[in-house]
Amino acid sequence: MDNYKYLQIVDWVKERIVSENLKPNDRFLTEKQLCEIHGVSRQTVRQALMKLESENVLVRVRGSGTFVGGRADVPATAAAKGSVGVVSTYFSDYIFPHIVTGIEKVLNDSGCTMQLATTHNMVSEERQALEGMLAGGVQGLIVEPSKSALPNPNRELYDKLRQSNIPVVFFNARYPWSDLPYVAMDDKAAGRTVTDYLFDCGHRDIAGLFALDDIQGHLRYEGFMESNLAHGVNDSEKNVYWFAASERGAITNCMKERLFELFKNKTAVVCYNDKLAVKILGLCRENGIKVPEKLSVAGIDDSRYAAICEVPLTTVHHPHGLLGEAAAQTILDMIGSRSMIAENKIFKPELIIRNSVVKL
Repeated sequence: MDNYKYLQIVDWVKERIVSENLKPNDRFLTEKQLCEIHGVSRQTVRQALMKLESENVLVRVRGSGTFVGGRADVPATAAAKGSVGVVSTYFSDYIFPHIVTGIEKVLNDSGCTMQLATTHNMVSEERQALEGMLAGGVQGLIVEPSKSALPNPNRELYDKLRQSNIPVVFFNARYPWSDLPYVAMDDKAAGRTVTDYLFDCGHRDIAGLFALDDIQGHLRYEGFMESNLAHGVNDSEKNVYWFAASERGAITNCMKERLFELFKNKTAVVCYNDKLAVKILGLCRENGIKVPEKLSVAGIDDSRYAAICEVPLTTVHHPHGLLGEAAAQTILDMIGSRSMIAENKIFKPELIIRNSVVKL
């Protein structure tokens, strides 16, 4: 619902600027006032403001307020650093709000504005976002790749950014063909950490569910396989089910049949992320499979779903806020040094033990 609400706010703001005959530099309503007028959360209003900023309809100046686009008296620090484009696959759910908030905090503290675009994990929308950011004159880009494990037709745009001396930092993953810096959790270690824990709890017949179209899925699978081999399970690849991360809908009947077949004689399952793990919990509940007594379920990312779902999930913590802050600081350093090179920042995963795994 909020996904559509923020777009309604965007349209309302544009109509108000026209109806009130507001001019560039005129002060606009505060974030708090917009929340009260529309009866929505601050997160929804912020999403609307980010979109309005990206279109130069509004300008937010830290410590001063929100103004109609076209302000000429933006503080010198912000003018010097300009704006940074942030291209995320998603924004309004899962771990993405925390990442973007971390990015925004560091950029705002530096006096740098942020332009946000989402791609819905579609390379076509990624192209539109990159072209828009280029046209908007951003000083740098923080990008989460779309379908990072698949061939990407936007490589020419990244070459153009390099030729234009516009630095780019990837977050959560990077394309296999790219040598640009990135900030991410160690996904291979995450896959191994959670699988090792299942073995430590006495499980040996462990299923794995992984995304085939992004690099995180491949790396988490690699960690899963490493753990199996280290524990003497040499045929674990037959226990793996691959799915497309871009298919974010419910589990289909065809998928259910394949999953039930996979879960036969298994005591545990490692899920690509918490969102999938929660779906597996629902599937188990609907079909009389008790968790964790009959099947232990483990996720990755420690999202907001993990602690509040019907059986709190054992998972691996994703450093979402810190990751966003690190990505923002990296791009600011690159802009300041006028360099296209920076050190990668890889966060070590941390296991979070809850109730979804039983010791045998």
